[in-house]
Amino acid sequence: MLTDPQMLQFAIAVARIFEFAGIGAIVVGTLVALIKFGLAGVGARRADGAEGKSELSSEFRKNLGRSILVGLELLVAADIIRTVSVVPTLENVLVLALIVLIRTFLSMSLEVEINGRWPWQSSGKG
Repeated sequence: MLTDPQMLQFAIAVARIFEFAGIGAIVVGTLVALIKFGLAGVGARRADGAEGKSELSSEFRKNLGRSILVGLELLVAADIIRTVSVVPTLENVLVLALIVLIRTFLSMSLEVEINGRWPWQSSGKG
């Protein structure tokens, strides 16, 4: 809990920066994934292979998922900063817990979608 008004404003500003960074990571990552998908799609059409199209779609989903994961992590950080900088009421803490729980579930689901395994499972490589 920050009592100094200037420090409180600073913490809120930092939380906003994290929010903008999270949104930016998702937007930029999506644009990059779309551009890579489009450029690779042009090459896949020339090769005209079904396997290439499936791999292309998988790669697009991985790139998109990674950008969403980074964005979610930054948004969770913003929520934590904002919650601890204000008076930590039970309601604020419960809302933060719910937000973190939902975003953690989304992150884990995306991790499975990207890597095909749960985060705690070994990669099977090596």
